[in-house]
Parts: sequence; structure tokens; C-alpha cells
Amino acid sequence: MKQRDLVGFQQRATAEPKGRIAPTLNSNLTTMENTAKLVIIGAGIVGCSTAYHLAKLGWRDIVVIDRGSLFATGGSTSHAPGLVFQTNSSQTMTRLAKYTVELYSQLESSEGSAFYGVGSVEVAYTEARWQELKRKLGWAKSWGIEGAMLTPEQAKEKIPLLDETKILGAYYVPTDGIAKAVRAAEALANFAINSSAAKFYGNTQVLDIEVEQGQVKSVITNKGNIATDKVVVCAGIWGSLIGEMVGEVIPLVPVQHQYVKTSPLSELAGETREVVQPILRHQDRSMYFRQHSDCYGIGSYQHEPLLVDPKDILTHKDSPMMPSVKQFTESHFQAAWQSTVELLPSLAQTELPYKINGMMSFTPDSFPIIGESSQVRGFWVAEAVWVTHGGGVGKMVAELLTTGVPSLDLHECDINRFPQVAQSSKYIWASAAQQYREVYDIIHPLAQPTHSRQLRVSPFYPRLQELGAVFFTSAGWERPQWFESNAKLLEKYTIPERQGWSAQNWSTIQGAEHLATREGLAMYDLTSFTKLEVTGEKACEYLQYLCANKVSSNVGKVTYTSMLDANGGIMCDLTITCLDKNRFWVVTGGAVGGHDLAWMRSHLPKDNSVNIADVSSSYCCLGLWGPSAPKVLSEVTDTDVSNKGFGFFTARQIYLGAIPALAVRVSYVGELGWEIYVPTESGLKLWDLLWQAGQPYNIIAAGVGAFESLRLEKGYLSWGADIHTEYDPYEAGLDFAVRLNKDEFIGRDALLQRKQYQSRKLCYLTLNDPSVVIMGKEPIMAEGKVLGYVTSAGYGYSLGRCVAYAYLPLGYSTPGTNVEIEYFGDRYLATVTDIG
Repeated sequence: MKQRDLVGFQQRATAEPKGRIAPTLNSNLTTMENTAKLVIIGAGIVGCSTAYHLAKLGWRDIVVIDRGSLFATGGSTSHAPGLVFQTNSSQTMTRLAKYTVELYSQLESSEGSAFYGVGSVEVAYTEARWQELKRKLGWAKSWGIEGAMLTPEQAKEKIPLLDETKILGAYYVPTDGIAKAVRAAEALANFAINSSAAKFYGNTQVLDIEVEQGQVKSVITNKGNIATDKVVVCAGIWGSLIGEMVGEVIPLVPVQHQYVKTSPLSELAGETREVVQPILRHQDRSMYFRQHSDCYGIGSYQHEPLLVDPKDILTHKDSPMMPSVKQFTESHFQAAWQSTVELLPSLAQTELPYKINGMMSFTPDSFPIIGESSQVRGFWVAEAVWVTHGGGVGKMVAELLTTGVPSLDLHECDINRFPQVAQSSKYIWASAAQQYREVYDIIHPLAQPTHSRQLRVSPFYPRLQELGAVFFTSAGWERPQWFESNAKLLEKYTIPERQGWSAQNWSTIQGAEHLATREGLAMYDLTSFTKLEVTGEKACEYLQYLCANKVSSNVGKVTYTSMLDANGGIMCDLTITCLDKNRFWVVTGGAVGGHDLAWMRSHLPKDNSVNIADVSSSYCCLGLWGPSAPKVLSEVTDTDVSNKGFGFFTARQIYLGAIPALAVRVSYVGELGWEIYVPTESGLKLWDLLWQAGQPYNIIAAGVGAFESLRLEKGYLSWGADIHTEYDPYEAGLDFAVRLNKDEFIGRDALLQRKQYQSRKLCYLTLNDPSVVIMGKEPIMAEGKVLGYVTSAGYGYSLGRCVAYAYLPLGYSTPGTNVEIEYFGDRYLATVTDIG
């Protein structure tokens, strides 16, 4: 292949201060490589961070290309104001930000430092925000971030421009600050270059990506082709266009965001330092602020979402400033200016010489998109990553490429988390717009989207509607949270009322459904379960290799198991039913189905001896649970469904009336019963059949709210909350589902090591005060230190008090141990308890 000349770049030499990474001299690059071990598309903060971390791990032969000039490439990194607020409701996002701060603090370019740790102040205008900031401080304690609550006067001491009479108080984090993103990108790139790990080329546009038989083969650019079998897309606002080249949907939308800078303030006269005052966030008005020497910067989300089709982004040649910046729209800033001068009165005397509408990426759920495509091998994505998390995401991608196992659990960012119904442009745009509107809103963990509903409904949907179902959504599925028709149960059951946060998106009816299931009989719509059929002559061997438990090859036997990563962390949590010698039925949660399926497909034998079919939409599922379940089922089938004839963790192909069904004797709620699977076309008939048979037993339909509280009360775990890749089966109490003496399986060697050095244990706690209900992520304290945090929690209606799960140090895991849980700034006693 003919090599093409490229515009090179020259790096400036400076002395390297102790403990910091500074630029060093490197020769110009004038010709592009025509082969590479890896091509990184995008030399913004994420691409440079990925190259840096790969260099640290010993990689060589990396090529990084960007359509713009290096390193102010014209993407979002180039105009980012750089405010880094670390605290997030997500532990993963907080820890990515925390690492990013640590990394940027070591970096500098020829222009100066890459990070200024001036701290942050978030103010509360309303009582609701003041309470939210207390909750945020709880997250900080849970995730290991130093923070504190400030009085209005203390906030003004930090930021003298602030009108303290307008606020109720503030939340302060001393380690937050300002990132100079282009400086950081340049310093990270220099390290990769000087390590002989990577070569960088600017002004190089990707025209296409060649794929053969599902594998990346080369990157085609305007300067020549690069043969490679691995690509990482770090293209920011252009990312979805790169995805289209290989048929991969990267669900992000560039959205315009307003940022302005004032003229000099008299209060800051003579100030030449980049920034001294803490960064400021005013979330009640969707705004943030930062110092620029003797001026101030103002960022506003206080305007309607201004979405941009990536195809309409101007080229570098045609852009007045840069492609990621559009003309400022004055009308969208009027309300923001009023909010600004109300909080920072002295800014009213300034002009606004710098005004932009800068683009940034938004996804349907506000999380980044990270991982390898399940459609094309070697096509990796690190998209929708803001400067706040750029350092951490680069580290995670480098670890994934090197070992396949990141040091943080990334399921919230997994590229495979979006179901097909969430991959249309209509859905992506509607979701991105909602995320922009709500970026600074106080979001309840059970809040529901208002767009794109009824995309996936079970065949039972008409009956659920008739019963007054209140629907929540998950992975596009409409799932009943509770049923208004069950309000009559409140005449029988007394359910404690709630106040405040835990009362939102909740009904006393959920408690009544919970108790009715425990005492009688209930049907649950479980159609949203992901159902995978694994077939082939090596199907059992394949599953044995993936699973920590021994998968039974006896027809009708059900196996509960974890699938582990190479470090022994819990990658998947599911059940496997042997339907025939070479045919298995794998069931996992609907919300994690794409994640689990991608993991399983990535380990399929290359000889095509095993196949996986996603039959989730072909079959519906009903949970029939409660003490009366065997009596009802026996009335609609000739099969012996007694304990003797149909034992726990067994499955049988039976007829219910004339409906062929797979009945699986398992229960996630801790009561007698079955998961019943039938073809979707027979679903409505199945509902009516069981509903009619259950009338003498006072059968009810119950929702996900009761389903969740029942599993919490019985000690059953939820993947993504109580268990994920950062936990192993031993510390999670799942050692009963591990068989170390079977044939080799993924994670076995690591598990042997982890078993010897256990330092924590998943504990079951109950709150001493029966009136208190917490919801998860709260810090757990004892003897003046944070022991851990609540992984999931909810009220146990049969117990008459709140239940919480948490990983605690072994010294605090003994039943009877007392700890404190901090909830909205208040401390509540809780006791470690034996399950059941």
C-alpha cells in the first residue's frame, strides 16, 4: 500500500518536575503507518488517555488519528470549560472521576498544569435541593470522596462573589476542580509517544472501516489505509457515524450547550492565576460557574435541548471556530443571565465577549458507552465520555483490551446494555433530549421516562390494564409495579404509610401484594426475563466452562449459577435448565440480557459446535407463587405437581389445559411456585386459565414492587446492585453455587486465591426503627469510620422493618453487630441479622 504524507506535529521540550508528567522532545511524524496493532480514532481526552494507559501496560504499535489538528482537535475536548465534580449517584462514575483527578493532577503541558484542585461548591436554593445535597454527601462517604455541608456564610467565604442570602447552604468537595483538557490530552499523548507505544496523526479523516467475516480488518482514511484487527472509537460527537460504518449503533446525540465568559470583574482586578476560587454549581437553575483569572465563566443547561444530527456538523474547513461549536443563540440565554446576576450580583456589570453553543454527547441514560461490539470483533467503543471521566475511562479501556477485565465494574456503561427498541434514532433523540432537560434535576431512583412507552408489552397486557396496573419500564418492557385493583387488600392488611423520599413512586398496595403472596397466591408477569436457548453437541461442555457451578446434564434439572470473569468477579447471575442432551434454557434478567448474551457469545467455540438463540420475545412467562400455588396448578394439569412429583430446582414440559408449557420449580420470592413459560401466542389463554382456577384461592396479580420486597426479605440477590464483577461468590454468600472440583471454568484460579483472602462479607441488616425506609447507596458507619454502603434496600412487610444488604468487613459481619446507616444526613441504627 502506498504511504501518504501527513501533517506532523512538533513537541516542545521542558524540564519534567518531580512527580509530574511533562512534554518531552520527540521527532516529527511525516508518514503514516500502514499497519498497526491498534488504531484509536480520536485524539481528544479519551483517545489520548487510552493510548497513555496502553503504553503503561506495555503496548506498542498503536496509531492514533484525528480529523482535526493535534491536540486542539476541534471536538468537545477543545472547548470544554473543564469543571470536574466527582460526586455522582453511580459508584462507577464517581470512581472514574476520582481516578481522573488523580491522573490530571500529575500532568502538565508546555502551557502549564492540567488540573487545578480548587474545590467545588454546590448551592441549594430550595429545601428539596438542600436535602438532595445531604443525600449527595452520603454518596461521597459511600464512594470515598471527602465532602462537607456548608452554611451560607461558609459558602460565601469560599466564593466571595456569592449572594449568600439567596441560598440555604451548600455542599463542598475540596478535591474537585478545573481540568485543562487539551493540556491533559497533549501530556498523555506525549507519554505514549515517548514510550514508543503510539504515533499520532492529525488532519486524518476515517472514510470507512473494512470488516471481513465479522472481524475488523482495516481503517480506510483520506491519507491511506491502516491494516489492523482492533479499533477503538473515541470520536466523541462523530462517534455514531463511525459506528454506522460497521453496522453498530452507538446511541449518542450531540447536544448544544451554552457557555459564556464575562469581561474582567473589579473584584478580581489584577488576578492573573488561571483559577483560585472553587467551581460553583447552581443546579436549581441548571447552571454552573468558574473563574477565568479576572473573569468568570457561565455554563447553562437552562434552555430547551438543541440536538444536532452528526451528519450536519460542519467540517474543520467550514467551521468559523471549530466543528463542535455553533453560533450562540441569545434567546436561550436570557433566563440564565437573570439567574446569574441573582446569585452573583457583581456579574451584572460585565459584558460577555465570549459566547458559544458548544456540542457535547448525550446518551439515552446519561452513561458512557464502553466495550467491544457484539456484532463486529475488534470494534471497540469509548464514547459519550466527558472530561470529568476521561482519565478513568481510558484506563478501563486499556485494561479491557489487555486482560479483558477492568478494575471497576462497568455494567452501567456497557455497550450491550441497550435493547433493540432503544436503538432507533427516534428513541435515542427523545432520550437524549430528556437527559439534557434533567441533567441537574433531582431524580428519584424509581422515576420513569415519559417518552417511548409501550414498546414492549407482554401478551398479558390487556388483563394487566383491566386490573389497574401502574406500569414502570425496564429495557423497554412495560412491567406492572402494583395494581390499583388490589386496593381492597388494604382492608385486610395494615401497611405503614411513608413520608418524603421513600414515599415517591410507591403505594401501600405493594405491601398488601407482598403479604398476599406470602399467605395465599399471586401471579407475576415475568415476560421481560431474557430467555436464551443454547444448543449443540458441545453445549454442556461450553456452559461448564462458563459457569462456576456444575451444570447438570440431566434432563429437567435446573442449575443456579454465576458466570465469572477471569478475576473471579460475578459477570452473570442466572439459571440454566437442561431441556435435552444438547439443549439448555438459560434465563436471566431482562435489564441485563444484552450484557449476559454478549458475554456468552464472546466465548462461543469457533467451530460452530454451539449456538445461542435469543427467544425472549417468542415466549412469555408467568410466576405463580404462594402457598396455594400447587393446588391451583394441579387443577389445570394432569402432571403430579406435588413436592414428591415435582421437586425444587426441576423443570418439566407439561400441558396446562391444552397449552404446552415449560414449568420450572424456582422462586425468586421465597414461596412455593413455578416460573411458567409458554409460546407468546398462548399467553393470554394461559393468564385466563390460571386466573380462573385461582379464584377459589383468592388469587391476585402482583407487581414488581412486591417482587422486589419479597426477594429482599428472603435474602435473594440482584445482579448489578448486590453482586457484579467487583464481588466474588464467596463474599456474596453464593459459595453453595461454586464447584471448584469440577473441570476448568473461567475465573477458577482467581477464585481459589480470593477464597483464601476474604476481607468482607455480604450482610443482611435490619433497621432498628421500623418507621425508617432507606433505598440504597447509603454509607454504613461504626466507630467513626465508613465500613461500606447499602447495595440494595427496601421494606420487609412480613418482618415489619426495613431490610438492607451491605458488604462489611469480617469483624463487623457477625449477627447482632450494630452499625449506623446515614440517610439524608441522619444516622439510624441497624443490626446484622441472620437471613430468614
